Amino acid sequence: MLASLITIAGGILAASGLIIGRKPNAKELIDKLTPYQGWIGIVMFIWGIKETLGAVTGMGLIKAAPVLWVFWLVTGLADLLVGFLLGFGLITKYALGRSPAAEARGQALRLKLAAYQGVLGLFAIAMGTLYLLWIYVL
Repeated sequence: MLASLITIAGGILAASGLIIGRKPNAKELIDKLTPYQGWIGIVMFIWGIKETLGAVTGMGLIKAAPVLWVFWLVTGLADLLVGFLLGFGLITKYALGRSPAAEARGQALRLKLAAYQGVLGLFAIAMGTLYLLWIYVL
């Protein structure tokens, strides 16, 4: 449950520009989450790495439950990408800051993904919500 809530919170932060454009009163809620953006991003990024690697190593599940496996992989990728975008400042500070070449590659990747940040945020909100439904309703 915690993973899905973090995914939803990160998605809200990533899609904040799109959400505020349609619902200006949502700005108050988003402003409450903004100070934690970097740490939410780091948690999502690490969780995304774990889930993506878990899905890749658990490819045997494709035969038994292909929908579950695809859902697992896509949720992991959503966490990974949105987490990278939201936590980039902290990732740069603690992991990439020692190597200028790694920092430059990270910045180039972030610039490519930034164009899709709103869409990725909406996607993360959807995946987090579906994850909650999958666990508690289905």
